[in-house]
Amino acid sequence: MKYKLFLPVVFSIISFCSMFSCKQIPKEVVKQKQPNILVIIADDAGWNDVGYNGSEISTPNVDWLAKNGVQLNRFYANPTCSPSRVSLLTGMPASRIGIVAPISGKSNKTLPDSITTLPQALKKQNYQNALFGKWHLGLDISNGPNAFGFDYSYGFLHGQIDQYTHRYKNGDASWYRNDTMIEEEGHTTDLVTNEAITWLTEKRDTTKNFYVQLAYSAPHFPLQEEDKWKEPYLETIKDDSRRDFAAAMAHMDYSIGLVLETLRQQNLEDNTLVIFISDNGAMENWYPEYQYDGKFEPNPVLGSNYPLRDWKSSNYEGAIRVPAIMYWKNHLKPQTNTSYMSVSDVMPTILSLVNQKIPKDVEGVNVWPSILNSKTETNHDIYIRGHKQESLIHKPWKIIRTRNKDNSPPIYELFNIEIDPEEKQNVIDKDDDLTSTMKQLLNKQFAKDDKTVNVELK
Repeated sequence: MKYKLFLPVVFSIISFCSMFSCKQIPKEVVKQKQPNILVIIADDAGWNDVGYNGSEISTPNVDWLAKNGVQLNRFYANPTCSPSRVSLLTGMPASRIGIVAPISGKSNKTLPDSITTLPQALKKQNYQNALFGKWHLGLDISNGPNAFGFDYSYGFLHGQIDQYTHRYKNGDASWYRNDTMIEEEGHTTDLVTNEAITWLTEKRDTTKNFYVQLAYSAPHFPLQEEDKWKEPYLETIKDDSRRDFAAAMAHMDYSIGLVLETLRQQNLEDNTLVIFISDNGAMENWYPEYQYDGKFEPNPVLGSNYPLRDWKSSNYEGAIRVPAIMYWKNHLKPQTNTSYMSVSDVMPTILSLVNQKIPKDVEGVNVWPSILNSKTETNHDIYIRGHKQESLIHKPWKIIRTRNKDNSPPIYELFNIEIDPEEKQNVIDKDDDLTSTMKQLLNKQFAKDDKTVNVELK
């Protein structure tokens, strides 16, 4: 079985081998009873930015995973990036530890030492853990990935970086390997992919299972793609900004294909669960103003969440319902799963799969029975809090509360997202009993949040 390695005609396999190390199969690989885990995270990829959801952007490798794996049709992340990564690694709403927005600037916000992370829990099952790419859960190397259970890490600490200088928007250095800041040449997508392949083929301990978190910067701005990634869209996408975004998606998709092919060549595919998600929905546009000293032009058009409502940072479906797939050769049957799942469910699901006790702080649930058989529905509420709104899903209902800066009463909206996934019909005034119940459920979850981020609500 081969993966589709989409690339423009000007980019040959020979040039690939000069950019990425072509590795040999290790002589001795110990067969593991438990699965390896590969979590691939796209940055700001919207619902309609992947081919299998009807996008004009070609993503053949992600589409291959979707065709041969389980499409998680109702998978929910947080409205922005840092909170989603908190939920992934802790199995709880990020608001429980006070992270409701992207960590930025000179912030010292990070994960607390008191909480057991997913890689820390996996260590108890003799897993070797590695992170490649975006961290965004601590902007100092002292609270980087290696402080929270990763044995090896490489990439960037901040939320956005220049793809070639690897510096944050204010000029801060952000590129590192383990506990050392480094300087390297190359595009972030290529460097992260190459490092992951090198680790899988040369550096990992083949006597252990692995957990790999491959967190791309793409398609997050700034968009800095070579013409070879743009050329396939010259006729199909007329807007320059959207075309640049498509190029970033295509570049990432091709790189994902290289990693998947590495699993096959290393005889790892049969025993590796691959999870693909986006950290949040797409952002509408980007006007950099003073970022990067004015180096970049504005992007009036970025991603697409069509037909879902709104953009990254809100709690509408376009921001939090994201593309997600699980693939495990010969273990998962291809299917579309419509059960409601959250990024907080990933940790308990993985730990249950490897027979590791779930830490007491985890609030997500093990959804593996539903992954195996889509007829087995999940049944749990999903609470998500951002820095502008909070929402609670109690199938089929979703309540959203919008806070106002002027301390006026918050605005409530209620949608039946089964029959109205585009959230066009606010029914908050249609059924007083239902509205009261949903408000109570929301407030119960809100009360559990870290009190330092709570605001007075009337």
